[in-house]
Amino acid sequence: MKRLLLAISLGCLTTFCTVAVQAATPQKPTVQKSKKLVAKAPIRSKVGKVIPTKPSFGHIAGLQATADDLDLKSSVAYVIDQDTQEVLLSKNDRAVLPIASITKLMTGLIVSESKLPMDEAITITQDDVDTEKGSSSRLRVGTTLTRGELMHLSLMSSENRAAHALGRTYPGGLSVFVGLMNTKAAQLGMRDTRYSEPTGLSSQNQSSAKDLATLVGLAYNDAMLRELSTSHSHQVEVGKRTLQYNTTNRLVKNPNWDIGLQKTGYISEAGQCLVMQAKIAGRKLILVFLDSAGKLSRIGDAERVRRWVEVNHAQRPQT
Repeated sequence: MKRLLLAISLGCLTTFCTVAVQAATPQKPTVQKSKKLVAKAPIRSKVGKVIPTKPSFGHIAGLQATADDLDLKSSVAYVIDQDTQEVLLSKNDRAVLPIASITKLMTGLIVSESKLPMDEAITITQDDVDTEKGSSSRLRVGTTLTRGELMHLSLMSSENRAAHALGRTYPGGLSVFVGLMNTKAAQLGMRDTRYSEPTGLSSQNQSSAKDLATLVGLAYNDAMLRELSTSHSHQVEVGKRTLQYNTTNRLVKNPNWDIGLQKTGYISEAGQCLVMQAKIAGRKLILVFLDSAGKLSRIGDAERVRRWVEVNHAQRPQT
């Protein structure tokens, strides 16, 4: 009996020591805990940009499952010859999706056609602050720039407060401006297109690849839009500060590309977007890419299309 009691006592003591050691020893997070941390923390790319966890409208609709011969990463792609209107490539070209900052091409077109003075001073107000997505801006409330400078930053660097201020200060106000955007789209036969504001931050700004190709073709005829959208960089003086802005499209600086007009766009609902007018293999082409999975994917798709056109659709020499 004494031996039995001694054995039980020793067993309890061993268990107590084991638990104490485990409690004192640092433990690695379990797989389950790690999953919870990943789910709660924002995911960042190598360049520090937060990767959205919310799926795009194109993903929800299953558009990225559509196969194509070039293995493009964009859910929607459309390439058309600007002169002949020959369609070289088409992938989900009638899908109606959010277009993000591609919106700013129409914003710029309305302002340009208005013939308003480009040297008129416009001040950024609290109304221009993004309450839709909470995006940041280096244009602080109270900053004053000319209409021309705001156009430049909007088209080249996709500056949201600049684009909003352009619409807000239009004669008649923002509602009149947005009405003109939709009227212009209707006049151009852009039946799939709707605008609710001038920046593209709202997912209610939607269009199709075919409609956007029409817009790019018209915008290309505007010398101001061509110049500002393909600018590499621009500096603006804000009080005692000098702000340096750069293009959002790295292809503009690429010597392999001859780009006449371009615009990028991104919100989580739209994915990464890109539209361009470019001369490839002797042909003036309009290229549209919507709902690409990553910022570099839309660039990769454009490069794939350029090489494909050079091999298969180069302009034949005149005989």
